[in-house]
Amino acid sequence: MNIYTEIIGNINLSPEWKQKLENLEVDEIFLDQWTAQKSRFLATGVSGTEYPVALARHTQIVDGDIISYIPEEGKAVVLRLELNPVLVVDLSGISDLDTDTIIRTSLELGHAIGNQHWPAVVKGTKVYVPLTVDRKVMLSVMETHNIPGIAYEFQKGQDVIPYMAPHEIRRLFGGASHESHAHTHEHGHIVHYHEHEHEHNHDHHHDHDNDHRHSHEPGHTHP
Repeated sequence: MNIYTEIIGNINLSPEWKQKLENLEVDEIFLDQWTAQKSRFLATGVSGTEYPVALARHTQIVDGDIISYIPEEGKAVVLRLELNPVLVVDLSGISDLDTDTIIRTSLELGHAIGNQHWPAVVKGTKVYVPLTVDRKVMLSVMETHNIPGIAYEFQKGQDVIPYMAPHEIRRLFGGASHESHAHTHEHGHIVHYHEHEHEHNHDHHHDHDNDHRHSHEPGHTHP
């Protein structure tokens, strides 16, 4: 059985790779956020084919990563991420205000988030809070505190990852429940990028990464 040990390109980030895969049969592997943090795992593509993946340690998987490209056979394999949304709180609206207002607003936001025991990552003037409860509950908390000068919205986890360091990604997505592995859905076809758009679900993934790394970063991170 072939073992896939490297990321050779990304269909989302490279127009060249997107063109290369345009007329190929592309088998997609959908990874939940728990598996996506691992460098070693056994996953099943939508075709039903199993793929043992053993990437270099600390490799950060990005949605659209290509692990196999065989043009002579007209085939390729692409990793897809299914990450939870992230609440992004933007404080840039208060960055030019007086120091007292900046401190007061920051403390109010810290109290709102900390009182809910939500983890967070700070990058510049933005605070990233992973989805830990129903999004309606999180929005209700923010609306209840009604902190002046800030803006907030949910963004796709896949869109947030490029701005994060590996330990920050683990903080936002590494706490996913193992229950996410319990849902198995069938895909009866191999997709063609130039023909199909379809709703997808993830298949069962077996975690074979024995690298139990623990993050000891401080509660927030500066750029």
